[in-house]
Amino acid sequence: MDRNVISRIGPSVLNADLSELHKESQRLLDNGADYIHLDVMDGHFVPNITFGHPVVKCLRNKIKDAFFETHMMVSKPEQWIEPMADAGVNQYTFHVEPVEDVSSICRKVREAGMKVGVALKPGTLVDVVEKYVEEVDMILVMTVEPGFGGQKFMEPMMKKVEWIRKNYPTMDIEVDGGVGPSNINVCAKAGANMIVAGTAVIQANDQAKVIKVLRDAVDDELGRK
Repeated sequence: MDRNVISRIGPSVLNADLSELHKESQRLLDNGADYIHLDVMDGHFVPNITFGHPVVKCLRNKIKDAFFETHMMVSKPEQWIEPMADAGVNQYTFHVEPVEDVSSICRKVREAGMKVGVALKPGTLVDVVEKYVEEVDMILVMTVEPGFGGQKFMEPMMKKVEWIRKNYPTMDIEVDGGVGPSNINVCAKAGANMIVAGTAVIQANDQAKVIKVLRDAVDDELGRK
């Protein structure tokens, strides 16, 4: 697995004004975001419902060249691979918990032309990734329970990040949930390089400043390593 680990900041639009999704997403990109993190919920794997591939496709029609990651908080991730690929998604990140054959889904995502991400809920043991780590581009460590925005950051999840970084030093590691300037140093020190921040960026008076704070913290740690 030969790749350079670099910082990437991908704000979640979950707490944005979804009636202005195109404008809100473009504003994040203009303010320095590297990618847009799109939370897809099915009302089954998690209790809430957000949006699906038709909305993502509309967003792609407006924003042609940004990197889109869909975080699939769904019970049947295999069901949406082709529709999301058709919608212009770049990375398809799905939860391992409801899936029997993770490798099969990884393969189908790759065949559809997307990067592969796997996500772990707080209660999922981190060493499950050993079975399919060679098949993924990124591992997402959830730092809240998936399904709701605005939750409190779970610092004990940094043990998972540390374990992944130690065992797979070139892996892209994403953290998502309650992440912001107050705890970015903890995330960066543990080894996270892809940072999803929702409320902290969306509701900031100066989005560019917050994004820079997040990036600088990660870059500082990457420089040390």
